[in-house]
Amino acid sequence: MPSAAGTQKRKWVVQPEDQRAAKLAGDLRVSALLGRVLVNRGLMDAQAANAFLKPKLTDLIRPEMMPGVEKAVQRITQAIKKAEKVTIYGDYDVDGITGVAILWQLLKLLGANVDYYIPHRIDEGYGLNEQAVRTLAQAGTKLLITVDCGTCALASCDVAAELGLEVIITDHHEPGEKLPTAAAIVHPALEQAYPNHDSAGAMVAFKLAWAVANEFNAGPKLEAGLRECMLNATVLASMGTIADVVDLRGENRILTTYGLKALPECKLCGVRALIESARLTGCGLGSYHIGFRLAPMLNAAGRMGHARLAVELLTSQSETQSAEIAEYLKQQNIRRQQRERKILEQACRMLDQQGLNHPDRKSVCLASPHWHTGIIGIVASRIAEKLHRPAIMFNIDSPASPMAQGSARSIPGFSILDAIAACSKHLTSFGGHKMAAGLTIESEKIPHFAADFEDYAAKNLNEDVLLNKLHIDAVVPLRGFNLESVRELQLLEPFGKGNPKPTFATRAVRLAGPPRKVGAKGDHLQLAITDNTAAVRCIGFRFGKLEKKLLEHEFFDVAYQPQLNEYNGSSSVEFVLEDIRFD
Repeated sequence: MPSAAGTQKRKWVVQPEDQRAAKLAGDLRVSALLGRVLVNRGLMDAQAANAFLKPKLTDLIRPEMMPGVEKAVQRITQAIKKAEKVTIYGDYDVDGITGVAILWQLLKLLGANVDYYIPHRIDEGYGLNEQAVRTLAQAGTKLLITVDCGTCALASCDVAAELGLEVIITDHHEPGEKLPTAAAIVHPALEQAYPNHDSAGAMVAFKLAWAVANEFNAGPKLEAGLRECMLNATVLASMGTIADVVDLRGENRILTTYGLKALPECKLCGVRALIESARLTGCGLGSYHIGFRLAPMLNAAGRMGHARLAVELLTSQSETQSAEIAEYLKQQNIRRQQRERKILEQACRMLDQQGLNHPDRKSVCLASPHWHTGIIGIVASRIAEKLHRPAIMFNIDSPASPMAQGSARSIPGFSILDAIAACSKHLTSFGGHKMAAGLTIESEKIPHFAADFEDYAAKNLNEDVLLNKLHIDAVVPLRGFNLESVRELQLLEPFGKGNPKPTFATRAVRLAGPPRKVGAKGDHLQLAITDNTAAVRCIGFRFGKLEKKLLEHEFFDVAYQPQLNEYNGSSSVEFVLEDIRFD
């Protein structure tokens, strides 16, 4: 987030120039700009850089290498041949939703007696719960396959075993010291030697589906129906991988690159309806469009209602039904955005009133009986980003209720899960990972928990972690950017964790004309800058408040992400501002 929108000044961390960049650029016959970014990403030689820029689907890790896959394939094959009822149990976020859709479509194609189950976010919470296991067993399920959950569901798996229900777990969350009772556990981290521990839940489901498809295929290549099913699965798995913010290098980059290429022509009518509802038909789709346009619509199903509807969309074979569900999810997402803005405004007022935005504070804990449990995680992310502090938001079920649900979000370098575990004596339950977690607590214990959490943060957050850093690939004069060099930078797509959008800086620029506030509330800023080598138009989102300050300073430094502005058939270079620094 640009510093103009937050309360903490950002420290610019400029990557030092590496002499190997020029040679790499020459070997690849690309611009010096791209060579510099590739070296910054740790790609020092032409072979590694070329593999990064031109990923090959054939370089995906073979499915049989995934830990636990062989046993899972055997048990699924048995279930299909015996016509046993199979239920796929998935998490309610995009990673879980897409993983469920992948496995359901393949098993349905193979003639399995298969259904799916998505727990209700508010009523049931995250993970495999005992009541759902009992309900599914009573309904005749013989094999339960989890997606994006189950690694820590020891009690629920024990209940399943007592009821004669076998479980296959597919998950990517950090396993505990003890693993649950299961027919198979498909998990990338169960073997140290497996090359991609950063697999998303949808990737794990994709690998299992691929292995099952191979088991039922007669020849060395997948027959037409299985091939189309797995091509659709690359689209779904790429959506889950991007939405779950896993590292987009290595195998994850290969999968998402091909999934994004196939996305506009995807044969799943639910995906096409989603794209059309988001008004993205005919657009070149990148990781941004999944992360900020399509994924929020799918997530809205679980946040505002029941995520089963999103799976219905991704597995539907009806154009009419798909269009209706996609439009409904779009409206649900609009409602979610409205509620989110309202909660964020309330939270910011509470920060001021309670002094929680003071520089000496190391954490934020806020609670209210009026917040939506499905939305507080997003707001916690906004608060953590704004203050660059770990943040926890609690929704108290009602003013008279003894219980509260919490969502926690962290900053790089601070494990929120470890912090919560250190204060767990106050909690009823908790779970998550380093950057995000969920927790439940008796509402009267929130102040005591918040005090202990702040104490832990004060002792364990060092000053370097508390600095809000902006990593800059290079300081470049404006003449370094032209249509060709900026177009080359697009070869680095898809962007995300591990492969962020390249950010550059130019020092001592000045206005080439008066800045202009834009947007419904005038909170964005359009301006043109020059450093006497070239002039470039810029857009600064949430930079509206800096208009007066810009006019008061003759020179200033800018950090930005270059992009191509396509309009009426013509292209021009434009900067999206990340920060402005005044002397």
